[in-house]
Amino acid sequence: MSTAVEVEDVTFAYGETVAVEDVSLAVEEGSFLGLIGPNGSGKTTLLHLMIGLKQPDSGSVRLFGEPAAEFDEGERIGYVSQRATDRSNSMPVSVREAVLMGRFPHVGHRRPGPEDQQLVDDALERVDIADLAERPIGKLSGGQRQRTFIARALAAEADLLALDEPTVGVDADSRTDFYNLLDELNDQGITIILIEHDVDILTEHVDSIACLNRKLYHHGDTVSFLESDAIAEAYGTTGKIVSHDHP
Repeated sequence: MSTAVEVEDVTFAYGETVAVEDVSLAVEEGSFLGLIGPNGSGKTTLLHLMIGLKQPDSGSVRLFGEPAAEFDEGERIGYVSQRATDRSNSMPVSVREAVLMGRFPHVGHRRPGPEDQQLVDDALERVDIADLAERPIGKLSGGQRQRTFIARALAAEADLLALDEPTVGVDADSRTDFYNLLDELNDQGITIILIEHDVDILTEHVDSIACLNRKLYHHGDTVSFLESDAIAEAYGTTGKIVSHDHP
């Protein structure tokens, strides 16, 4: 199977502070990877390295087989940052207009045509917010905004979604619905890389987990993760993790 992301012996530091050290992992196309680790463990930095937003101090990153520094098909990657929903409060656009922005890399200097509008309609339907198309994005709930950003990535025809704690501030029911949406998109072949603190919800939805605290303590399927001591080593605690269902 082809790989969406290949990270090999990557190290990155902010000045004298090493954030990511000698990390190697590969993400196959169509897989669903969860990144977990304590606060300040380098998760967001690693995600940025994986999708080419940062360049490593040493080691290499490849995106869809190409060196990340030379990858010029940014529309294939849909990135939703941790603060995206906060910043969207001040965006003076409707949901439809925000999603249409995903077509800009394809449109170039021409005006969006019927095909672009149809892709926007399809994206809104796929994430179940077609009824919110004309609503100002600042009037949405946190969960609805996240769906809007996912729809924008779908309108761009992204192959990879990179999400940094996408359900922070989202209520439990909306979070469950959001993860069900991610499952559906992953089933349709979209590769997903997700930072999440909740081990329970991760192990319920992803097919592999990378546990990080500057160094990589585990990368493998959820069963091997739950049977490992990675969480204790990464968090500096003792005992094994117990997965349980949310009420």
